[in-house]
Amino acid sequence: MRVSGYAFKLGDSISTDDIIAGRYLYITDPGELASHIFENRPKIRSRIQRARRPIVIVAGRGFGYGSSREHAPLALKAFGVKAIVAESFHRIFYRNSINNGLLAVEAPGILGIVEEGEPITIDLDRGVVEASRGAIRVSGMPGYVKSILEAGGLREMLRRLAGGRSP
Repeated sequence: MRVSGYAFKLGDSISTDDIIAGRYLYITDPGELASHIFENRPKIRSRIQRARRPIVIVAGRGFGYGSSREHAPLALKAFGVKAIVAESFHRIFYRNSINNGLLAVEAPGILGIVEEGEPITIDLDRGVVEASRGAIRVSGMPGYVKSILEAGGLREMLRRLAGGRSP
């Protein structure tokens, strides 16, 4: 599995409430959720709205801390984020991302090799994240996790396994 896009850099400790405010948790449509991303962080919101697409978020430590809401990865994915590469993730956000078909890869040292707006590639088969100033080896993902991502998320994978019926 290989994903490429343009780097959108963020720092440490980006919370799920930074990504999508709690006041929007009643929304179930991912496209509508996407229209509200980063409203609690106006500078980030302004930057991401102008970002070159497809977007790969490159972040520091503790990405996705806070509540266990699935709304955050759903909103990012619907906005056009193809992947998130971070120094570290909070586990619940990490798993919610995978389950919703949004690639999340831990890559310690990633902020040091990526410039804002430059091309970045995540190659899970080779276990590497590549940018203009180098490459970082990353841990591989089990086959079943790749299957979830390739299907577009756990729900879609289960639907396919059920012969097209909703799980």
